[in-house]
Amino acid sequence: MKDVRKKHSKRVTVIGGGTGSSVILRGLKKYTENITAIVTVADDGGGSGVLREDLGMLPPGDIRSCILSLADEEGIMQKLLNYRFEEGRLKGQSFGNLFIAAMNGISGSFMEAIKNVSDVMAIKGTVLPVSLESVTLCAELANGEIVNGESQIPLKAMEKKSKIKRVSISPHEINPLPEAIEAIINAQAVIIGPGSLYTSIIPNLLVEGIEDALRRTKAKRFYIPNIMTQPGETDDYDVLDHVEAIEAHLKNPKERIFDYVVINRGKEIGEPLDIYKSGGAERVRFIEEKFEGKSYKLIKGDYIDIKQNYIRHDADKIAEVILERV
Repeated sequence: MKDVRKKHSKRVTVIGGGTGSSVILRGLKKYTENITAIVTVADDGGGSGVLREDLGMLPPGDIRSCILSLADEEGIMQKLLNYRFEEGRLKGQSFGNLFIAAMNGISGSFMEAIKNVSDVMAIKGTVLPVSLESVTLCAELANGEIVNGESQIPLKAMEKKSKIKRVSISPHEINPLPEAIEAIINAQAVIIGPGSLYTSIIPNLLVEGIEDALRRTKAKRFYIPNIMTQPGETDDYDVLDHVEAIEAHLKNPKERIFDYVVINRGKEIGEPLDIYKSGGAERVRFIEEKFEGKSYKLIKGDYIDIKQNYIRHDADKIAEVILERV
């Protein structure tokens, strides 16, 4: 295996949002500082949803998480920005979201606010919203019901016991951030995922121009599916189900938007898995025979990292295995 830590010039773009992107970014920053995180703007739940509704700003939650993941120092400032108020009118709101909202208020634009917060945190890389336009995520369930709002989709799917058939964005055509397109085109590696399939990954791909940029780029393109299924989103899904769900949402599903699929074939998880199972999640199965005849290159290995019973990808191993192919 190449010693990729010595090379700090690889241009890597990560597309997603939420915890999944944050984990991968923490690993990548040890190997390169040329990182761009492209983040979904469909979030309408929790503290981000409140700020989006009250202040008319883009949801800051996923952007905050990615900024913190790329920060040079993860000390007291990290704890401060991740702090969530436990009572009063601010209950459930994170200080980091409020910090971005305040920066947005004193800056000339939301993009300037993100840059200013990034400068304060001395991050290694750049964090970009996929678009500066407000968007609502909608889902059609298998029973024909339409659900509006990112935060409501998995809840309604569980309530109705009906799987997600497909998702869409409203308005259907929104402009991508030009810098996001540029980051994809100029990258040497593009990583899609890990993250919530229908509410973090696919919404980015539905923004006009993103799918085209993924085909035009000369970068090596990687998809990292989740280790665990998500109740209301990917119940009973295996790895190929994740891949085919993405393909089904493309304008031209016959043309690939990624070359490699990173597959975890790690050790037995043990007690943490039992905890996840109690919440309705299962390990995402990999059935190798189902990939026969597919043109994807499979990267298989032990990429599990367990801390305090949380099952995550091992970000260091993922970074190494991707960058050695670039």
